[in-house]
Amino acid sequence: MKVLKFGGTSVGSAENINKVIAILNQQSQDTAIAVVVSAVGGITDKLLEAGNLACQKNLEYNQKYDTIWSIHNSVIEGLFPTTQNNEALRKQQDELRDLVSEKLNDLKQLLNGIYLINELSPKTLDKLLSFGETLSSTIIYHTLKSRAGDVVLKNSQELILTDSTFNNATVNFEVTNKNITDFFSKNTSPIVLLPGFISKSIHGEITTLGRGGSDYTAAIIAAAMEVEELQIWTDVSGMYTTNPKLVKQASPIEQLSYQEAVELSHFGAKVLYPPTVMPVLKKKIPIIIKNTLDPEAVGTTITKQVTPSGNSPIKGISNIENVALLTLQGNGMVGVPGFSKRLFETLAQEKINIILITQSSSEHTICFGISQNDAQRAKEAIDAIFEYEISLQKIDPIVVETDLSIIAVIGDKMKNHQGISGKMFSTLGKNNVNIRAIAQGASERNISAVIHKNDVKKALNSLHEQFFEIKTKQINLFITGVGNVGERLIEQIKQQKAYVKEQFKINLRITGLSNSRTMVVNDDGINLKHWKTELENGEKASLQNFFEHAKALNLRNSVFIDITANEAVSNIYGQYLKESISVIACNKIACSGNIEYYNELKALSRQYNASFLFETNVGAGLPVIDTLNHLITSGDKINTIQAVLSGSLNFIFNNFNTDTTFYDVVKQAQEEGYTEPDPRIDLSGIDVARKILILARESGHQIELSELESDSFLTENANNSDSVDDFFETLKADEAYYQGLYKSAQEHNSQLKFVAEFNDGKAKVGLQEIPEGHPFYNLEGKDNIVMFYTQRYPEQPLIIKGAGAGADVTASGLFADIIRIANN
Repeated sequence: MKVLKFGGTSVGSAENINKVIAILNQQSQDTAIAVVVSAVGGITDKLLEAGNLACQKNLEYNQKYDTIWSIHNSVIEGLFPTTQNNEALRKQQDELRDLVSEKLNDLKQLLNGIYLINELSPKTLDKLLSFGETLSSTIIYHTLKSRAGDVVLKNSQELILTDSTFNNATVNFEVTNKNITDFFSKNTSPIVLLPGFISKSIHGEITTLGRGGSDYTAAIIAAAMEVEELQIWTDVSGMYTTNPKLVKQASPIEQLSYQEAVELSHFGAKVLYPPTVMPVLKKKIPIIIKNTLDPEAVGTTITKQVTPSGNSPIKGISNIENVALLTLQGNGMVGVPGFSKRLFETLAQEKINIILITQSSSEHTICFGISQNDAQRAKEAIDAIFEYEISLQKIDPIVVETDLSIIAVIGDKMKNHQGISGKMFSTLGKNNVNIRAIAQGASERNISAVIHKNDVKKALNSLHEQFFEIKTKQINLFITGVGNVGERLIEQIKQQKAYVKEQFKINLRITGLSNSRTMVVNDDGINLKHWKTELENGEKASLQNFFEHAKALNLRNSVFIDITANEAVSNIYGQYLKESISVIACNKIACSGNIEYYNELKALSRQYNASFLFETNVGAGLPVIDTLNHLITSGDKINTIQAVLSGSLNFIFNNFNTDTTFYDVVKQAQEEGYTEPDPRIDLSGIDVARKILILARESGHQIELSELESDSFLTENANNSDSVDDFFETLKADEAYYQGLYKSAQEHNSQLKFVAEFNDGKAKVGLQEIPEGHPFYNLEGKDNIVMFYTQRYPEQPLIIKGAGAGADVTASGLFADIIRIANN
């Protein structure tokens, strides 16, 4: 014999009930089955709402009643469709509707009575709520019977006897078990249908079994009959590794022990109600959780013995919401017995359930978690019981923290595996999830942590990634500035996404995009095939709103990427870092601006465990800053830096000669994207000055931009030009001057290079004639070169050389910073 229980969703529509009937017909061929059904999905809540409205003298209870009637009528019409004028079906539909209407009339009279007496007692509430299961079982029974099914409908109230504790009655198992065995020993039908949740007291009054009562009904029958298995049919394919609504990668757990199932259920896995397990636990009866909507899915099997699978002992990660953390503390508690006893007796008297307890070894503090709904009542009761000690300042008034959640890592064999708690807490720490309290039993079946409710999704995703996924780390990217470089970066991510995931177990996902006009943020990731369309149809761009979106999503491993030259964007870096969102800056302003802001960003990066990377500030995709940092970290000291750091200026002077004009070469550089749209930024040397300043600061020197010596090679007319067009006109007018610079270099057998230098704590930039044989002499195209003279490289410098400008190489530098963060 088997017991099958179907939840509210499983019987929530005619379509689903037909699926239930198909399951029953298939399973009853092999063995006798007892079938326990819940109320139609949502009806219990509507009954409660109607009762409360009636009690409040609110006539809207009649509308709730009409809704309840309409839902059941819709189910009946769906089970007995009369669209083809089938007279037999019409008759069956009318007969069942009449039968259900009789019960609904009783419900209406009860609601009218509640309205008249303006009272809804626990006893009346049980009678009210019992209508849900009574109605659903009646409908399913007559549908089964009409389809030539050999089925019996048995009222559970005739079997399950309880005390008179209404709303959550205690079962008298001695009488109940005898009633059940006596009935089933005489039953000859292959299918027995029973309403769940409802029972009867020793005085013959209607009682209910409380939350999860239908599961409990099924478990009571299963244990009494010592059946082959108990099946719980619901709308999901078993118990999941974590909440699938918050973690898309969550998957069903095929096997669990009874203890693991209880732990997961206690900590928020709503598929199974913990007391359900208890009646079958001693009898070692397997519990199988199945999906009515997908009956072929494996589901979850809960047994005493579980076959080990894989290397990890972790079976699931669960959470409880709406938790309050209360702390009793004070020096007067240390070494004084009885505080814990008085505390917990007080909570017991108030009927307040404790979810989590932790106490410091110093006995100075006792911390416990309860439902947030009970927090104020608990505080008042505890402060009252310890009023004398509080008045003497031996202990403090109880401290209450709200808006918290508990997350729990669960598995039977965790104590036999080293490092589980270490992995758990380090993973949360890396994602800046602050832990308010920790509890871990000696069995190590459950490691629990109290965190803020806003961090639950990030915590569950990061822990699931750590314990259940193939060590794939998801990186969520928020990119602002999608011009030339931004487009190339997106294309590189699109092109390399699969390769990076397969080879390095890094899942790159662009979650937000913004330009100067519009922005789009998508928790599920932006489709990189249609990102331009999504961005074009996005909301109006706002730096602050873009940040607020990223903050609200609170995703693990979030990275903000600035691919602009906008000072306002650079000023918002600190806000991201304070939310543990890493920052990658292509924009040079933050690192070359005020030294105090540069130092602040560095400090925030360390404080909030969020990376602040800006490799592309110097040398585009060349590993200049990365190499410099490695030198410093390894204990080397920078003596001198000499560099050609402007790919645009190098391009210009490599192509400028007596056969060309300076105007033509600068114009070509602008058109091919080697300079900014305003070439004055490049030719003024300010960009190079910023770069050598950044290298000096990364070398450990506190230098401001104003302290750099800059030797401009431009004419006074060019420096004073009012617009880009005026600037180009000055180039034409002053061509003789620029030709003179070139001829001077030729006469000295040299090449013109715009050089940046740092030596003895001082930095300068300017145009120089580089003689033949110097490493800078043959620097071609748009290449950059950096030479580090250090204690370890005093005479022959460490040289980095390569393309230092261009959208592709700059994007690749940004890509490299993303991977650095992912590997951190």
